[in-house]
Parts: sequence; C-alpha cells; structure tokens
Amino acid sequence: MQKSLSTIFSIAVIGFVLIASVSDSLLTHSVVLAPKIPTTLTLAGEEVPMESFGVREALDKEFIINTYRHSSTILYLKRAARWFPLIEPILEEYGVPDDFKYLAVIESGLSQVVSPAGASGFWQFMKKTAPEYGLVVNATVDERYHVEKSTVAACTYLLESYEQFGSWSLTAASYNMGRSGLDKRLKEQGVDSYWELHLNEETARYVYRMVAIKEVLSRPEDFGFKIATSDLYAPHDTRIISVSTTISDLSVFALENGTNFKELKSLNPWLRNRSLTVTVGTSYDLLLLKTVIE
Repeated sequence: MQKSLSTIFSIAVIGFVLIASVSDSLLTHSVVLAPKIPTTLTLAGEEVPMESFGVREALDKEFIINTYRHSSTILYLKRAARWFPLIEPILEEYGVPDDFKYLAVIESGLSQVVSPAGASGFWQFMKKTAPEYGLVVNATVDERYHVEKSTVAACTYLLESYEQFGSWSLTAASYNMGRSGLDKRLKEQGVDSYWELHLNEETARYVYRMVAIKEVLSRPEDFGFKIATSDLYAPHDTRIISVSTTISDLSVFALENGTNFKELKSLNPWLRNRSLTVTVGTSYDLLLLKTVIE
C-alpha cells in the first residue's frame, strides 16, 4: 500500500513538473509587442506634430487600445468594407477630406447606436440639432439613422466648422465638444492648435483616436489583423422603391414587394414605426434587396 501511494505521488510530481514546464514554455514564447507608431502622421492633409509635448504618448495610448481591443477593431474593419464605399463619395462631393470617414467610426463604430445623451446614428446627431441640418425627425421617420442623409448633414456641419477654425483637427474636435465650447477654450488658453489645447478627457482623446483608427484600418496587417476579403461585410445589393403616399402597414408593404419587415427595417433603419406617414409633396426612397425579378 505504501509503495502504491509512493508511486502515485511520484507520478503526480512528474505530471506537475511537466505541466509547469509546458506552461513556462508557453509564457516564454507568448510575446506581446507594442504597436509601432510611424515617425510621421497626417490627418486630412495636416501634419501631426509628433514632437510636441504629450502628442506621441497620447497617440501611443490610442494605438495600443485599437491594436489590442481585437473584437471592436475587427468589427470596424468588417463594417468599413460595407459602409465606406457609400460614405466616401459623399465626403468627396462636399469637399470634406476622406479621413473624416474615420470620424464616423469613432462616433458610432459604423453602427446605428444611441448614446446615453440621446445622440443617434452613424454620425450621432442630437434630436434637437438634426432638423437644423436637414434631417427629418418625427413619429415615423428619423433620418439620423439614414446613412446617406446623415453623412450629408455631417458634411455641412464639418464645413461650417472648418470655415470658422481653418483647421481640420480643430474641426474634428468641434464635432465632439461643439464649436462654441472649443472656441472658448482656444481663447482662454491663447493657442490656435488642437495639439496644444488642454481639454476634457473625451475631446482630448478624440482626434488622437481618429488618427489611430485611420492608421489601423488603412493597413490592418501591419497591426496584426489578417482578415480575408470573404470575411468582410459586403455592401448590400439593393433596389429602390420611391413612395409618395402614406404606408399604413410596412409589414404588408414589405411582403407585397418580395421582402419582409425584418429586411425592410434593416435596410431602412430610419423607419421608426410600423407605418410611414408621407405628407403631400414629399417622397421617400426605400431600399429593398434585389431578390425579385423586376
């Protein structure tokens, strides 16, 4: 009996040593590298002053977060494949730098989210502000969730800000904290650059996040993200039905047009009810999948 116990004990010790050895080996070979920050960076054609106080460390933080927060960054990459082709031509048409597509990423993750304060959609417009930029918000329609129309609205805001500040980095910051608040901070501190401002934590990170997201999404493999093209979310292949009269039941409308309520709502998230009220002289374009013979 004693010999048997001794044998069992010896086997257990050997097993423990082997497990410890393997674990130690795995730890030794699991190397986590700090992401490499480029020596020069730009945002909307403006150079980021890498040698200015605090700039490199603030960027380092955002590069680390977006390199190692894997689930979020992978989703950004997948969604960007679907939505950037829609957003990019609108930015170009309105003369807003292409880099501002990354502002939509840091605002919403290219998802139809609602903030705790009530800001909604890809570009996070507040309900009160939305109509000032041409977005309809009523009982059955909320165009803050309309990707194309809200992108146009964002362009209008950004161009107004650029006209006031003459800097795209300050323009981006104003999108987060508002023009009046940003202008007040610039005057209080006697500087004219985003990179020199002392700001609240959210706005202080905001433009750095935009720069880091731009770099990671522009060249993901340099940061360890290897995603096959087949794994990206492709743009929806859609057709348009223009409606100029009220639809009392969108479920019935969907079925009559070869789709269902789920697809209709997913492709038109700006529809906020089970009906659509259309006033005289107004029309709406509804997107449907190309699933029927036209």
